Amino acid sequence: MSEVKKIATRESYGNALAELGKEHEDVMVLDADLAAATKTGVFKKAVPERHIDCGIAECNMMGVAAGLATTGKVPFASTFAMFAAGRAFEQIRNSIGYPKLNVKIGATHAGISVGEDGATHQCNEDIALMRTIPEMVIINPADDVEAKAAVQAAYEHVGPVYMRFGRLAVPVINDKPDYKFELGKGVVLREGKDVTIVATGLPVSNCLAAAEKLAADGIDAKVINIHTIKPLDEELIIAAAKETGKVVTVEEHSVIGGLGSAVCDALAQHAPTKVMKIGINDTYGESGPAVELVEKYGLGVDGIYEKVKNF
Repeated sequence: MSEVKKIATRESYGNALAELGKEHEDVMVLDADLAAATKTGVFKKAVPERHIDCGIAECNMMGVAAGLATTGKVPFASTFAMFAAGRAFEQIRNSIGYPKLNVKIGATHAGISVGEDGATHQCNEDIALMRTIPEMVIINPADDVEAKAAVQAAYEHVGPVYMRFGRLAVPVINDKPDYKFELGKGVVLREGKDVTIVATGLPVSNCLAAAEKLAADGIDAKVINIHTIKPLDEELIIAAAKETGKVVTVEEHSVIGGLGSAVCDALAQHAPTKVMKIGINDTYGESGPAVELVEKYGLGVDGIYEKVKNF
């Protein structure tokens, strides 16, 4: 059996930006002294005259991006999720969100899988923060194919967009001829009638594997990939909840304010359903190998399988 191809979505981000920059002269990329890590260095090599290193000054970078957007440019402001959503929240809210400027934020190194960088850099709060900004679009791709499609969709969308990318290489699951990325629309990866697993980002492939293990136990799990957390595909989630009667959300993010909360908001209003949220349980991360941390915090295949089975 051939080995599954794995690519970090931050790599996909850099490659997609380079292609986008070659095709569209209005694309500009800003970075905060992290071009090698965020992979915007790929864009810099391809289109050096439209790459700006703003230095370790993320708040200022968001202001520069806002200014560029007012001149008709389409800026992609890039840094780690902790420094984008966390450090520069005020500038994103007031300088980008409030005036509804056409700025795209590429936030890499999100979640527990940042690994050895530890709790200070493992941002498990960014989706919650960005969800509170009116009209902010939030995209959290599951693999290389989806990440590249997300960058294209972000460019085509007029208005602020927050994109979340990971450091850890993840399996490519969307390399199919019929794959289609549509902003605000979830993707049913597996049909099932007993329970619905709604996942986003890194854990999506693990949820598929967990669903196969559940099938061996006679549990038929439906798996939905939600790449766009805002706007949420409420119609798909509500229909699935009514069909299966139970919903499990899985995310590499705090269980407070992220995908799980968005799903619960929708279901509480339209189709009250029993929901279990799998994610980071109101705690900080820790330093360690990324794969081991994913397992320890219950986001590995076995962890998801056991929790869904017990549920």
